Amino acid sequence: MANSPSLKSRRRSSTKPDLATWGGLILGFGGILVGLVLEGGNVQDVKQATAALIVLGGTIGAVMVTTPWQVLLRAVARLKSVFFDSSQEPSAIVEEIIHYAAIARKDGLVSLDAQADSIPDPFLRKALSLAVDGADLEAIRSVMELDISLMEEAGEAEARVYETAGGYAPTVGIIGAVLGLIQVMKNLANIDEVGRGIAVAFVATVYGVGSANLFFLPAAGKIKARLREAVQLKELMLQGVLSIAEGTNPKLIRTRLEAYIPQPAERKAAQKAARPPVKTASAET
Repeated sequence: MANSPSLKSRRRSSTKPDLATWGGLILGFGGILVGLVLEGGNVQDVKQATAALIVLGGTIGAVMVTTPWQVLLRAVARLKSVFFDSSQEPSAIVEEIIHYAAIARKDGLVSLDAQADSIPDPFLRKALSLAVDGADLEAIRSVMELDISLMEEAGEAEARVYETAGGYAPTVGIIGAVLGLIQVMKNLANIDEVGRGIAVAFVATVYGVGSANLFFLPAAGKIKARLREAVQLKELMLQGVLSIAEGTNPKLIRTRLEAYIPQPAERKAAQKAARPPVKTASAET
C-alpha cells in the first residue's frame, strides 16, 4: 500500500527560527545597552575588542581542554537547535503510526515490511523493522530504550559543553580585568588615564558575566529542553510500535498516543470543568 501524499506532507519537519531565543537575546542585550545609555553611559564604553578576545579566547580554550574533541564538534553542531526549531509535530507522528496500524490490522504485520524502508525517522524505522521481523515486545522495548538512553547521554554531554563555558567565562573575565589593572598601574602618574583605564579594565568582567548568563547557560538550558522533547517523541514512537506489534485496535492506539500531545491551556481547563465533582465523605453525610 503506497503512502498517501497527505501522510508524506505530515512527515516533513520544517525548520523555523526559535522566536524565544532570538527575542530573549535581543531583549537581554538590548535591555543592558539601553540601561547603560539611560544611566548616562555610551555604547562605546563597553565596546572593547581586546576584552572580547580575552574572554572568548580564554573561555573557548578552557572548554577545549575540558571536553573531548568529538563531543565538542557535536556541541557546535547542536548550537543550531538553539536558534532554530526543527522538531517534528507529535500529532503528525501519531497520524503516521495510526496509518501503519491500520495497514497491519488489515493485511497483517508482515505487510509493513515494504513500508518500513521508506520511513524517514531512523528510530521509528528501526523499531518497526524489529516488529516486522518478529522480535518479541520485550526485545523491542529493550533495544529501543537503549537507543533512547544513549541519545540522552549524548545530548547531556553536549549541553554540558555550554554549561562549562558558562562557568569559565566569568572567571576569564576577571583575569581580563586584572590584566587591564596591571596596565593601569603603569600610568599612576596620570590620574586621568588611571580613571579611564580602570573603566576599560572592568569591561572584560562585563563580557565574562554577560556571555555566561545571557548566552552560554541559556543555550545549555535550551539544548536540554530540545532533548526532552526529542526523548518524548521517541517514547511516543516506541509506544506506538509496541501497540502495533500487540495487534491493538488503531482507535485505542490513538487514544494512548494522544496523551503525548501537549494540550492547550483552554482545552485542559475545559476537560477539568467537564469532570464530575468528587464526592467526599463529609458531603455525603
